[in-house]
Amino acid sequence: MKKLPIGIQTLNKIIGKGYAYVDKTAIAMRVITQGEYYFLSRPRRFGKSLFISTLKEIFEGNEALFKGLYIDGKWDFNQTNPVIHLSFGAGGTSSIKELHRYIHLLLEYTEKKLGIQIKGDSSPNEKFAKLIQAAHKKTGNKVVILIDEYDKPILDNITDSQTARLMREELRKFYAVIKDNDPHIRLAFITGVSKFSKVSLFSGLNNLIDITLNADFGTICGYTHEDLEEVFGEHLQGVDMEKVRKWYNGYNYFGEKVYNPFDILLFIFNNHEFQNYWWSTGNPQFLIDLLEKQAYYLPDLENYFATNDILDSFDVNRIHLEALLWQTGYLTISEKEATYFGTTYRLKVPNMEVQTSLNALFVTYLTTHDTERVQVQRKLVRLILEGDLDGLYRELFSLFASIPYHNFTNNKIAEYEGYYASVIYAYFASLGFEIIAEDTSNKSRVDLTLKLEDKIYIFEFKVVDQSVGVALTQIKDKRYHEKYQSLGRDIFLVGIEFSKEERNVAHFEWEKMEGI
Repeated sequence: MKKLPIGIQTLNKIIGKGYAYVDKTAIAMRVITQGEYYFLSRPRRFGKSLFISTLKEIFEGNEALFKGLYIDGKWDFNQTNPVIHLSFGAGGTSSIKELHRYIHLLLEYTEKKLGIQIKGDSSPNEKFAKLIQAAHKKTGNKVVILIDEYDKPILDNITDSQTARLMREELRKFYAVIKDNDPHIRLAFITGVSKFSKVSLFSGLNNLIDITLNADFGTICGYTHEDLEEVFGEHLQGVDMEKVRKWYNGYNYFGEKVYNPFDILLFIFNNHEFQNYWWSTGNPQFLIDLLEKQAYYLPDLENYFATNDILDSFDVNRIHLEALLWQTGYLTISEKEATYFGTTYRLKVPNMEVQTSLNALFVTYLTTHDTERVQVQRKLVRLILEGDLDGLYRELFSLFASIPYHNFTNNKIAEYEGYYASVIYAYFASLGFEIIAEDTSNKSRVDLTLKLEDKIYIFEFKVVDQSVGVALTQIKDKRYHEKYQSLGRDIFLVGIEFSKEERNVAHFEWEKMEGI
């Protein structure tokens, strides 16, 4: 069995040291033969750096690395190009001075590698331009520019809007050098996590082709299920592959759905133990920062419809939570639809890893439950599996009673009606159950449906001044349950009414329906 390339982002090390490699050279061929200026957005740890490394080795003519791969025999490796490879992934810059120093280091390293010396005390932008021109002149071949994690200096400062804006402006001027030197450039390929609007960051580089949602490049990063079977089959013998798919697959860029490579490699390394490997490497504090600024009804995240303008609109002055969740990999696209006003995309959580982790984060924020969250989750799982609705009522009442009073007084989200439903939704979703928010029937929309193999729960939530039992009545009047009766499962209709004054469940009633 080949070694697992955990944390290795350079092709020469993966091939040279005998690590397992998922061949992406067919897509690399597509990139280098079909265009010249590209932009690609993918979440962190998705393989962007490795693809950049692959392009670098191709243009530097390192043919031996590609023996037996798709590109072998299809590309003339004697035709080389000077490569300027700039990665901002390692730079923790918090000021313009630090950013300039880091860029100078990157450019000086490239100068030495190419055997070029840029004379004079130039600014980063001037040095970049001179380096491109000098590399073309020295070799007689046009330059390949590869920029990895282009947005990291901005994202590192995203909660400090003033510093983030300064970083954006400096990078905008730096990237504009690429367009100004078009006669000297063979290929420019830029990757990052976020899709900053072209108006704000790429106004000086408006000839980029965005391949983020192009189906021809949908599997440019990540592993397909076929990749797992072909490349890692020996490592995965005896594993329930459908469970692996449920846990880690689901990222959709309109090619075949893909896995995050980091998840799969750590899953294999840790003896096939299902854990939240990718999630644990991130810092989703930005989610909390955004939630504190605006009240979100969490179930809406599972049914959010976005246009290209929304998905591309991330900027330091205007951040849509849904767009940021998509760009960072916490949401993916479930479907797209052509409308009179353009294409719309429906977003959803990609898999169980993200569902459980993201909603556990939401639970902690909404309730301040941290250490006690696991105990509540264990009780809820048992009650739901057993169909103990009376016990579920007692646990939910206890849950809301345990939320500290200051969480209501200091937290704006607790002031709006969707807060109560969001708490229950987040807790249920954190358990890993199949959840359908705003479930559509032929009559109306159900607030929440929870599906198990042997039973289905249909929930309707109301916030009332006085308990009147309208929630369950609505479920029955609208006959929300009828779409599920043919499945032959027990169906529980659950109406829950909340009192804003008491900040708790004011009325809980349920009825069991037999499946047909």
